[in-house]
Formats: sequence, C-alpha cells, structure tokens
Amino acid sequence: MSKGFKLLRLEYLFSVLIPCFLAIYMGKAQSSTGNYELSANIWIIAGFAFYAITGNTLNDAIDMKDPREKETLERVAGFHRKEILVLAIASFMLGTACFLNNMIVNPPEVPDPVLAIYLVIIVVLVIFYVKFKSLVIINQIILGISHIFLPWFMIKINAGDTFMNFLPVLPLSEWLLLGTIASVAFTGQMLHEMIDGDSLAQLSPKNSQLVIWIASLISLAIAITSFMFTRLLIFLPIVLFPMGIMYIFRKPRSDLLGQTSLKDTGIILGNLMFVYIIILTLVS
Repeated sequence: MSKGFKLLRLEYLFSVLIPCFLAIYMGKAQSSTGNYELSANIWIIAGFAFYAITGNTLNDAIDMKDPREKETLERVAGFHRKEILVLAIASFMLGTACFLNNMIVNPPEVPDPVLAIYLVIIVVLVIFYVKFKSLVIINQIILGISHIFLPWFMIKINAGDTFMNFLPVLPLSEWLLLGTIASVAFTGQMLHEMIDGDSLAQLSPKNSQLVIWIASLISLAIAITSFMFTRLLIFLPIVLFPMGIMYIFRKPRSDLLGQTSLKDTGIILGNLMFVYIIILTLVS
C-alpha cells in the first residue's frame, strides 16, 4: 500500500460511521415507518466518510507546522503542506457530491435545506475543533456533537422520522443508547488527547485522573440505565471501554504522552465494534 494512504487515516472512520449505522439499526429495531434501508442512506454514509478524511488531512495540514507534533510530522514526512491541502479539498468535494446525490438522486423525506443546515453546522463545528484544539473539555463536547449526535440526527431526518420537518424524532431507547455512545466516546477522546499532548494534557495528572474518572462513571451509569430500560444487551460490550479507561487511570498518569501503542489498541477496539455494528445492521 502506498505510504500516502497513511495520510487519510482510514482507521478513524469508525468514529463518525458508527452513529450512522446505529441510527439505521435502531430505526429498523423500533419498527419505524421511516425508510431505514441501507441503500436509502448510503450517500449520507459515504459523504461522512469523505468528510472524515477531510478533517484528518486538514488537521495534519495545520499540525505539521508545530514541531511538537512528532507523530504528525512522521506521517507527513516527504509531503508538502499544499499537497495535503489538495487531499483535504478533494475529499471535501467528493463528500459534498455524495450529500448532493442523496438530495437529488435519492431525495429524502424532508425538504433538502434541512439536511443542508445540519451539514453546515457539522462543518463549522469540525473547523472550530481543528482550529481550537487547546480548549479543555469544550472541544470534546463539540466533537461529540459533530461526530455522533448530528450524523445520527441526519439519518433520522433522511428516513422521514421528524418533528415539524426539522427535528428528529427519537424514542427514549434511542436517546439512552445515543447518550451511552456519546459518553463512552467522550472518555475515549480524552485519553486520546492525553496521549497526543492536546488539550487535556494541560491539566495536572491528578486533575486529569479526576476528570476521566467522573466521565467514565457517568458513561457506566448511562450505559447501565440504558440496558435496564431498553434490554438491548447486544450492546453490552460498550461497557468495557469506560471500565478499561478507569483501569488505565487507577492512579494519576504523567507518562501517557506518546504512548501510541495504547492509542492504537483503542483504535483497533473501535474498529472491531464498528464491524460488529455493521453486521447487526445488515442482518436486522
């Protein structure tokens, strides 16, 4: 495989595609009247995949100017900044084409501008995150909204499950599962940023441990509540993620910077969960 493919960081696609597939699965499981066939939502899924690549390459184009970003500098070695920006622009155009195809070739159940409004909000939030990664906790929330909540909402809206043709209609079980996924992703992202030396790394080891333990306990509480109400025990493996992070932070850690093996383990686990959810969606 060409070295250039590393720039795309395809292994990170699970972070934005899992919510899309989960929204489809839950729509089918709830016996909704909306159109949750994979073929009816494939353009949105493809669009988010290309937009994720846009975010990855744009992030590298910005970070490669920082000599402290050793992992980024290793990944972009041999490439000029303009070349990486070309990849970002190309993937953005392809993603936009996918979203336009969804609106023109396969029209959604609601007026086209509604999906466009949600899409613009996502793009603005991602740009804000890339430009201001130093903001502690706030950026993790922004990332959760742009990568989890809004893609989930767009699938619901595209399927026609809407209130006043603008807001998605989610039953309690979906809100609980969505909260579980978001809270688990929040703790995972904080660990990721500590390894990369980003925003959370600015805190002291004890404060970082406190923030991550609070977030992990909230994740577990939401997950357990979700399973009690929904009986969706097929998602029980999600509980392992916050438990694993709590174990890593069983004591204050000041040695996580550059621990890429730990980050790679989390990425692999995320992709395994992604494959599991794809299977659930296909057989539902």
